[in-house]
Amino acid sequence: DEAKAMLEKAVVAVKADKAAALSKFSKGEDGFKDRDLYPFCGGPDGSFTAHPKLTGQSLKDLKDKAGKALGEEIYSTATEGKIGEVAYMWPRPGSDTPVEKVSFVTKVADQVCAVGYYK
Repeated sequence: DEAKAMLEKAVVAVKADKAAALSKFSKGEDGFKDRDLYPFCGGPDGSFTAHPKLTGQSLKDLKDKAGKALGEEIYSTATEGKIGEVAYMWPRPGSDTPVEKVSFVTKVADQVCAVGYYK
């Protein structure tokens, strides 16, 4: 519920001022970082436009530790005005061991944005 609420807040922020919102997401400012919850976004070219560590790298080509093309699934699942879910295996911050993670995903303007949580 907290991840979905943060994504809804992120959508409002992107609609209000995309550049400022993407900057806040990457820096974890204005409540856009809570424990291991944070929004991340990708632009129309498939690159991260907001992420604490991966900004500028390819989101669309991202694969999880089991080889699942999670970036492509995030892009194909994201729909304007709807929140979808993508599950994948990803290590928690500070760990190398992949665990199940679920990201809520949506599209807002030309951005695909998501907030993920660990199960």
